[in-house]
Amino acid sequence: MQGIKAVFIDIDNTLLDFNKYVENVMKDGFERFNIGKFEPYMYDVFESVNNELWDKIERGEIDFITLRKIRWNLVFERIGYSFDGIAFENYFRECLFNSAIPISGAYELLDYLKGKYIICIASNGPHLQQKHRIELAEMDKYIDYYFTSERMGVSKPNEEYYIKCLNELNANRDVKIEKEEILVIGDSLSSDIYGSKKFGLKTCLYERKTVLNKKLENIADYTVEDLKDIINILKD
Repeated sequence: MQGIKAVFIDIDNTLLDFNKYVENVMKDGFERFNIGKFEPYMYDVFESVNNELWDKIERGEIDFITLRKIRWNLVFERIGYSFDGIAFENYFRECLFNSAIPISGAYELLDYLKGKYIICIASNGPHLQQKHRIELAEMDKYIDYYFTSERMGVSKPNEEYYIKCLNELNANRDVKIEKEEILVIGDSLSSDIYGSKKFGLKTCLYERKTVLNKKLENIADYTVEDLKDIINILKD
């Protein structure tokens, strides 16, 4: 891919495995607090609730504080368990702060990008938490900018988020980086792909299912199921 100068990379389920973290903390937490036995379908319940709430955040209907107050109460309600959702949310976030499970191919991709492109974290979430997790994974040595939603004051896919990122990226830069010279890599169509494409950035959807969802074709500029495949795309 010719002409790319900067790469924006999401964290959760792109560089770090958020799904595996959630499964682990549900298993351990349910046992620790004697909530009940964890069953695999319960992760799907969490994912459904979490996606619903993040969609509302992206549409500006709720804020992150509201998500933290209601997320686990909704999960427990849907799986039929009785426990203080706010208390579990606090436990969940304490564990997440120290979670750094790398996605396969993440280090290889970062190794390739370093020195060739400006590498920017583009993540919705608390700044210190996300930065700490990248540091725990020893990925911080690769990162040039941290564009977290908390730090930018607005979340992806809001246009203002991209405007602020581009302004900071070009601050004190003699030769400005243009929109079409930025590649966005992420796993979410809503927060990573749609908004980025609308703003004029290049996009790569990381879809790590065994068989790629054919409905996703032509939505992102590129779609991969292995992060290492992005290296070949950039070399073309």
